[in-house]
Amino acid sequence: MRQYIYKKKNLDQLLSHLILIAIGIVVLLPIVLVISVSLSKGGSLKTGLIPDDLSLDNWRYILGIPYVNSLGENVVSPYPIMLWLFNSLKVSVVSAVLMLTFSTTAAYSLSRFKFKGKESSLIFLMVMQMFPNMMAMVAFYFMLDFIGQGIPALGIDTHWGLILIYLGGTPFNIWLLKGYFDTLPKSIEESARMDGCTHFQAFYKIVLPLCTPILSVIGLLTFISTFSDFILPSILLKSQNQMTFAVGIQIFVSESFASRWGQFAAASVLGALPVSLLFFSIHKYIVNGLSHGGVKG
Repeated sequence: MRQYIYKKKNLDQLLSHLILIAIGIVVLLPIVLVISVSLSKGGSLKTGLIPDDLSLDNWRYILGIPYVNSLGENVVSPYPIMLWLFNSLKVSVVSAVLMLTFSTTAAYSLSRFKFKGKESSLIFLMVMQMFPNMMAMVAFYFMLDFIGQGIPALGIDTHWGLILIYLGGTPFNIWLLKGYFDTLPKSIEESARMDGCTHFQAFYKIVLPLCTPILSVIGLLTFISTFSDFILPSILLKSQNQMTFAVGIQIFVSESFASRWGQFAAASVLGALPVSLLFFSIHKYIVNGLSHGGVKG
C-alpha cells in the first residue's frame, strides 16, 4: 500500500511537471520567435528558432547606431526611437509616482479621518469610474487646449498635459487603497502616536511599509497602462519628438510595413524590457508582503 501511494505521488509530480513544461513552451515560444526575427538579417517571419543569417543590423537600426548594409551603404535610422522610449519612460514613471502619492494620501484620509462630505466623496469617486475614457476623448482635447492657453506646459503636445489626463484614473486606486487601509488595525498608529509620532510620521513610517504589496501592484499597473497606451498619446501628441514609444513605433512600421518585420521585432523586445525589469524588481515585494501580518501577536 505504501509503495502504491509512493508511485502515485511520483506520477502526480511527473504530470504536474509535464503540464508546467507545456505551459512554459506555449508562453516562451512566441518570445523566442520574436527575438529570432529581430536577430535575422532579412527579418523574415519564416525564420526558425535560430536564424541562418544571424545579424545585429536590426538592433543597430533601432538603437540609432550607424552600420553598413549588404549593399555597402551606410544606414542610419531617421527615427528617434530611443527618444520615443525615453518619452514613454518619463511619462510612465512620473504618472506612477504622482498616482501613488495622490492615491495614498487621499485613501488614508478617507480611511482614518472623519469629516463632512466623506460619504459623498466616496460615491462621487465611484461614479467617476463608471464612464470609460473613450467617452471623454474630445473633452480631454478641448480641456488641454484651454489649459494650454494659460499654462503652455500643460497644453496639447506636451508630456505634462498627457500626465494630467492619466491622473484622472486616481479615483479607482483610491478605492483600492482605502479598502486596504481599512484592513489595517488602528492600534498600530495609536501605538506609534503614544511613542511620539505625528499623524504623518505614523503614516509614512508605519502604515506605508505595511502597504507595500498593494502599492507595488498599483505602481506596476499604472506604469504598464501608461507605457503601452496608444489612443491618448496619438490624439494629444503631435510632434515627432514628443511621441511616446507606442505611437512612434506604429508610425515607423506603417510607413513600410512589409520590409520592417525584423526592425519591428527588435523594437518590440526593446519596448518589453522596461516592463519586464520593473516586474522582476518588485515582484518579491508583492509576494513577500502578502505573507506578513500587520500586528505581532
